[in-house]
Amino acid sequence: MKLSLLTLATVTATASAFVPTNVQTRSSLLNMSEMEIEAAPEGTDVETPAATAAAPVLSEMSMSMPFMKRPTALTGTLAGDVGFDPLGFAKSQEDLMNYREAEVKHARLAMLAAAGWPISEVFDKKIASAFGMTPLLDSSDRVPSVLNGGLGKVSPIYWVGVLGLAAAIDVLGTMKANKGDSNYFPGNFGFDPLGVYPKDDEGKMWMQTAEIKNGRLAMIAVFGFAIQEFISKVGVVDETPLFFFPVGDVFKMYTNSGYLN
Repeated sequence: MKLSLLTLATVTATASAFVPTNVQTRSSLLNMSEMEIEAAPEGTDVETPAATAAAPVLSEMSMSMPFMKRPTALTGTLAGDVGFDPLGFAKSQEDLMNYREAEVKHARLAMLAAAGWPISEVFDKKIASAFGMTPLLDSSDRVPSVLNGGLGKVSPIYWVGVLGLAAAIDVLGTMKANKGDSNYFPGNFGFDPLGVYPKDDEGKMWMQTAEIKNGRLAMIAVFGFAIQEFISKVGVVDETPLFFFPVGDVFKMYTNSGYLN
């Protein structure tokens, strides 16, 4: 239980590093405008800052890591870009787009996994019993994983289907990116059956930022699930049953385990 709460606190604290902040000093813009007015010859009309939108000034230092310089390729145009690239992977705009494409795909997969991991631990045995199949969970209610083992129990047909679907999505993304469509951005497959994607630019940026932030949090969460189960030898739903089972069942679990007397 303590390990689970510690993992949750760590994930929450780490996610705050990805919160985008827009910092722009008003004084620097005013100084630039005053210099332009002083340099203009007499009789020349000069637009004031109120009449003309000033171009955004890029900070020399990274917003997420103020003690390091901002990576050149990270200009803040992408959703969730806070200048975090301490190892300097994105050396060019092309590199940046490739890494963002990979990040978006992993983020979406992690969001599915973050929900599917605990759900499978709750319902796997019930579903397997209903269909007369062998449960995939081990004796400690842990899902099959690289660290937990048990991946050999999964049907090869499942792996073929997953790999085929992943390859198809990857090919689709590559084809759309190579078409040179100006409206394309990493992860934009045009999949919006419910029509929830905003039409305005501000709404689109908000939606993209929300997706990438939740995806980053999900990637950390799934990593935490795997490490937690490997160390504690207990399923995540059994570590924090209050989030996954009825209150009555939780009290019974705590009573039987000695938490309540």
